[in-house]
Amino acid sequence: VLSGCGVYDGTEIHEASAVLVHLSRGGAEVHMYAPDVPQMHVIDHSKGQPAEAESRNVLVESARIARGKIASLAKLTTADHDAVIFPGGFGAAKNLSTFAVDGKDCKVNREVERVLKDFHKAGKPIGLCCISPVLAAKVLSGAEVTVGHEEEEGGKWPYAGTAGAIKELGAKHYTKFLFSLTSFYEAHVDTKNKVVTTPAFMCETELHNIFDGIGAMVKNVLKLTGK
Repeated sequence: VLSGCGVYDGTEIHEASAVLVHLSRGGAEVHMYAPDVPQMHVIDHSKGQPAEAESRNVLVESARIARGKIASLAKLTTADHDAVIFPGGFGAAKNLSTFAVDGKDCKVNREVERVLKDFHKAGKPIGLCCISPVLAAKVLSGAEVTVGHEEEEGGKWPYAGTAGAIKELGAKHYTKFLFSLTSFYEAHVDTKNKVVTTPAFMCETELHNIFDGIGAMVKNVLKLTGK
């Protein structure tokens, strides 16, 4: 499930690509979806500033990543799929929800909420990375997730405050400490709720580490399908 195209106002493209590569390697057949709604705003990524005169559609922008093969999120059903994965990027907090503005008091897009609840009810796994675990934290009461560490650690985890918001939403936040410099390789698996999460770009680290962490998430999602 995509949220636009570009880290600051949509899907984080590296994360989406990593998810697709690992799914392909795992032998999965992939369908892509996005809500057919306007973006919260448009960011000029060369400047990091809002483009005041522009407006864009989440589905139309997401089609760039999907190479045109994408459908409205309203068409996504559990009957046709074994699992669902949400890459990160600010679009998850701006277009799939209002978390970027409202924090713990955020609202989740109606179709996103439906999809999360439907897959959860069907006992089918849900994968999320980067900031998107906040969606599960908001919708699935008591879910276990990770967005990385709970302290910034000198700027290595610049969005560490998100962990506190996740707790306020009623979810359980888990931090991996096997090796403090490599916890981004890991994914947290909530076996009860079949929710799998990994920090990805919540950490300031090299791209291959992000890729490997997403690989761990995808591998566990596929494992939970039982196929």
